[in-house]
Order: sequence, then structure tokens, then C-alpha cells
Amino acid sequence: MTQAPATPKNGRRRHDREIVALAVPAFGALVAEPLFVMVDSAVVGHLGTPQLAGLGIAAALLMTAVSIFVFLAYATTAAVARRVGAGDLPAAIRQGMDGIWLALLLGAAVVALAIPTAPWLVDVFGASDTAAPYAITYLRISILGIPAMLVVLAATGVLRGLQDTRTPLYVAIGGFTANAVLNVTLVYGAGLGIAGSAWGTVIAQVGMAAAYLVVVIRGARKHGASLRPDAAGIRASARAGVPLLIRTLSLRAVLMIATAVAARLGDVDIAAHQIILSLWSLTAFALDAIAIAGQAIIGRYLGANDEKGAREACRRMVEWGIGCGIVLGVLIVLARPLFIPLFTSDPSVKDALLPALLVVAVSQPIAGVVFVLDGVLMGAGDGRYLAWAMLVTLAVFAPVALLVPTLGGGLTALWWAMTLMMAVRLITLWLRTRSGRWIVTGATR
Repeated sequence: MTQAPATPKNGRRRHDREIVALAVPAFGALVAEPLFVMVDSAVVGHLGTPQLAGLGIAAALLMTAVSIFVFLAYATTAAVARRVGAGDLPAAIRQGMDGIWLALLLGAAVVALAIPTAPWLVDVFGASDTAAPYAITYLRISILGIPAMLVVLAATGVLRGLQDTRTPLYVAIGGFTANAVLNVTLVYGAGLGIAGSAWGTVIAQVGMAAAYLVVVIRGARKHGASLRPDAAGIRASARAGVPLLIRTLSLRAVLMIATAVAARLGDVDIAAHQIILSLWSLTAFALDAIAIAGQAIIGRYLGANDEKGAREACRRMVEWGIGCGIVLGVLIVLARPLFIPLFTSDPSVKDALLPALLVVAVSQPIAGVVFVLDGVLMGAGDGRYLAWAMLVTLAVFAPVALLVPTLGGGLTALWWAMTLMMAVRLITLWLRTRSGRWIVTGATR
């Protein structure tokens, strides 16, 4: 029987199946991170507005401490996927193990630096006298979970590169469930207050790291990959991650500036900002599920020297990003009366929330394309351009956001500045993708 010729429609269906197979489980795993913060916010929010404000500042600092090392996942995903495309599975897993060892070293360094400087960090964020003690308490305890979270990032990158997003989903579900139960039990049952929320999160994070290590070590032994730390491999992983580290530091600087500005607007605005930021992070990670699929798929196509497949996959994922962004924007508008009462009963916080949430809803289609193109370029290993593009974005955003307290507009104006930031990212990423300079084939870039 003669095989039917390939058509654009068949190509789209093939890419759709690949995207769905990777993105749907990745979505579940990705949303676990903001859901951790959302559970903490929901539990702590009912202790009082100062406690929620303190959590908002501490959570921003913790997300920064972990997220600046997200290259442990992203760079590993792209590198492992290339090796998979080239048919060298043992080398792919060995590279992933180097990333896990690097994660442990970086986690230990962060703990050593962050615990003694916690009061200073909270003060830099402009916390009020009522919120600062709660922020310091939560921060000092939660810092202990950072090594576990970095191991989770690195191990997740290994599995994504191997085209496995289901295992991270199962681990994330277990971690989220444990976190929710522990938070309620320790905060209210044991009467530990905000400290109980922090301890619950740390315990859940350590459990997730242990589960990942079991899976990765089992795979390494199956394929004959060494488990021992390799100094040269660890250094290579660190060098490969430097551009993505710069990119992520710039992005985290954007979020830190936004939180610092909100803190200076007052406890009501920082409390409202924390709720919005939790929701924004949830939608961002949901959109990033397509980007994760992009990292794995693009890396595999380029590793297999399939330039055409990489271009077609990129185009289809952009279409997915636009559609998902529109859907998320509509859901935010329709569901806001349902989720706002979950986080606060303070009428002033609710009043600050509503107009800013509408701005977030409007920006979702832009965010959909931004996250997809970000993932495509990461999958191609184009970290150097991503670093420069994010530095340009930071240079545009920072002065606009810092003028918000002076020019007025409150929290709504701040989130319009965040929308400007996403628009700048869209322009820089679109220009690079259109140029085709990101396409470099082979087992390594």
C-alpha cells in the first residue's frame, strides 16, 4: 500500500499530538509551584493582613532564590533532548546527573548566605513594622527547603529532556497534597501560625526531591550512566547555564521591583499584589506548559538534524499560545468573584484587586506568545540572546515601575507597567524567531 503524502493538516495534527502529550502533564507539574504559594496565601491570609503582607514579601524573595537557578531545568531539558534526538541516551542521562550535583552545591550556598541576611533582605523590600516579623520568620524557615527545590528543578529537566512529563506530574500532585495538609495541620492544628506554613512547605519540598532522585537514579543504573559527581561535567553545566542565569536574574529583578513598589504603596496594596502575583504565576506556569513541550520537542528535532520539523513545531506552538492566552484571560474575568474570597475578607484589599485583575486578563494573549517563544529559544540552546533580550526588557520596565508611586494610579498602574514588560519581551523574542538564527542542528549546539 502506498503511504499517503504528508500534508500541512497532517503535520499540524502530528505536532498537536506531541504538544498535548508533553504539555498537559507539564501543566500539572508546573502549576504545583504557584499552587504551593497560593495554598500558603489562602491559609495565612485568614490569620490577618499583616501576616499575608509578610508572606508576600518572603514568598517573592524565596521565588527569586529558587527561580534564578531555573536554568537547572531549562538548560538540562534542551541538552538532554538534543542527545535523545541524536540517539545517545546514556550521555543524555549523564549530563542530567551533572546538573543534579550542581543543584546540590548551589542549594547549600544559598542556604548559607540567605539565613543570616534574612532581616536585611526583608528591610530592602520596604516591609512595614507590622509585616516584617512575619516575613523574617517565614523566610528563615523556608530557606531550608531550597536545596530540595533545586534538585527538583534539575531532575525535572532530565525527565523533560527524555520526553517524560508524566513523572513530574505525579510527583507534583503528591507534593501539593502534602503541602496543603501540612499547612492546615501545622498552622491551625498545631497553632504554629505563619511558621507552620513555612515548615509544611519545606517538608513537602524535601519529599518531592527524594521522589525525583529515586526515579533518576533508577534510570541512570538501567542505562549504565555514572552516578558519581564529575567536576568537568559540573563545570560545563554551570557554564551552559550562565546566559539563562542572566536572563532569569533580569526577570526576577522585574518581579522584585514590582513587589517593592507594591510594598511602598502600603499593606493593603502589597497584600492585594501578593494575591494577584500568585494568580499571575499560576497562569504563567500554565502557559509555560506549552513552552516546556517546546523545549523538549525543539531540542529533539534539532538533535536529529530536522530543521523543517523544528520550524513547523514552533509555528504551531505559537498558535497554541495565543489560543490558551485568550482562554485564560476570559477565565480570570469570569472567575474573579469566586477566587477572591478564598484569599481575603478585607474589603479594602478586594477593592484594590479588581481593576488590577482586569489588566492581568487583558495581557494573557501577549503572555501566551511570550512564553512559547521563550521555550522555543531555550530548546534551541539560544541562551545568549535570551539574556540580552531580558536585559533590554528590564531597562525599559524599571523606570516606568519606579515612577508609579510618584505619578499615582496605585496597583492598577503597576500592573499596566507589567503588561508593558511583556510587550517588550514579545517584540524581542519575535524578532529573533523570525530571523532563523536560533536554528543550529546537531547533538550539541
